[in-house]
Amino acid sequence: MIPIVHGLQAKYSNRIGFVYLDIDDAATRPFKQELGYRVQPHFFLLDAEGNVVQSWLGGISAEELEQAMQKVLQ
Repeated sequence: MIPIVHGLQAKYSNRIGFVYLDIDDAATRPFKQELGYRVQPHFFLLDAEGNVVQSWLGGISAEELEQAMQKVLQ
């Protein structure tokens, strides 16, 4: 999953912010709880206001993630 996400980050970093949360990092616990973050990998796509648009538990294809990102950018 890392190569997929890093590839999309390289392509969209000027339009989408990418944040990585470590499940073991206590400092991010409040944000993880707010999102409903449970296991790795768990992906969240948020809109400009910080609302969860879509989330994926487990693996996801680059195509599916990119389509969702493009939809939010429109």
